Amino acid sequence: MPHTARIRAQGRAFAHIAAYHPELTALRRDLHAHPEIGFEEHYTAKRVIESLKVCGVDEIHTGIGKTGVVAVIHGRQRTSGHLIGLRADMDALPMTEHNDFAWKSTKAGMMHACGHDGHTAMLVGAARYLAETRRFDGTAVLIFQPGEEGFAGAKAMIEDGLFERFPVQSVYGMHNWPQMRPGTVGVNPGPMMAAADRITIEITGKGGHGAHPYLTVDPVVVSAHIITAVQSIVSRNVRAVDSAVISLCAMQAGDLGAFSVVPGSATLVGTVRTFSPEIQALVQRRLNEVCSGVAMGLGATAHVKYERIYPATINSTDEGRFAAQVAQALVGEEHVDTEMDPSMGAEDFSFMLQVKPGAYLRLGQGGEGSCFLHNSRYDFNDEVLPLGAALHAGLVEQGMPLQTEEH
Repeated sequence: MPHTARIRAQGRAFAHIAAYHPELTALRRDLHAHPEIGFEEHYTAKRVIESLKVCGVDEIHTGIGKTGVVAVIHGRQRTSGHLIGLRADMDALPMTEHNDFAWKSTKAGMMHACGHDGHTAMLVGAARYLAETRRFDGTAVLIFQPGEEGFAGAKAMIEDGLFERFPVQSVYGMHNWPQMRPGTVGVNPGPMMAAADRITIEITGKGGHGAHPYLTVDPVVVSAHIITAVQSIVSRNVRAVDSAVISLCAMQAGDLGAFSVVPGSATLVGTVRTFSPEIQALVQRRLNEVCSGVAMGLGATAHVKYERIYPATINSTDEGRFAAQVAQALVGEEHVDTEMDPSMGAEDFSFMLQVKPGAYLRLGQGGEGSCFLHNSRYDFNDEVLPLGAALHAGLVEQGMPLQTEEH
């Protein structure tokens, strides 16, 4: 088929799913044209439910974690008693799309700039294949998750009883990666994505006239010193073999129209990215010490609000290696990277991995020159839809193999 001509993959799952590549592409583009942000994925959930009914899954559960959907598919055999979870995120981003193709966003200020439309379509493709073939011994639990982009939708589903109702032994997630070529997969038995924390630094000084700064405690100057001092925390407190990032990304102080007024306060906002709880705690402690100390030395005060948003995404060792083996059987060992650099980006699939063993995979979809995630001109590469669906299916078939092949 022309859609999959450039993707080389092995196995009956890929060949089977390639036959309905056009339908998956149509679904993906429809979702792209109708983006919805976290916990507002009503149209998306409706389309998923409609598709799952056509696929012939055994059970469909809705409203888990507000707009989450879960599908259940039983294998030909269920003697193993095992359940494997597969997860796809459904939400879009609150940003304006600057593409001009026919399926561009129809909603102002919203777009699928991270490929969750593709993730959803791939999991629907896996559902159709698994329901049609059922070549596994156990139960597949397909999790369509809302609110990944800053809303902690995975946590919401867990708190709503996801794993009590569907007690999977392991869970797997997947994300497209434009910096990798189509037909490649990346998965480490260990760190994949960093923890994402939000920091807010409130600096209080003493305002006054810009012509008489000696009568003030200038919070803008204090902010400048804090911005510089904070950059020494990683370089002088974190070992070179460990990883951490501190970025102060926004500052608010005074009024742009009041050029001669020293404000009384300033606010800095930024993010911290780490992989281990020990480094996370170290950075949090040093941020408080450095900001307080610098401010005090300049006659001001500084208060640090440290919010732990998403934990680090750490694949469990056995499941990470298993996922790599499944990918290798599909695309060949030479096209699977098991020693890739972890991303300092974050992912709320991490909440699931804190509760259940599992693995998070990257699916190549671009290569050199491709538009990266969260860009206003990004679009998911429909060419990889059958491959991603087959990878999902392989995790189920190889994770819960039939005890005896039926004919």
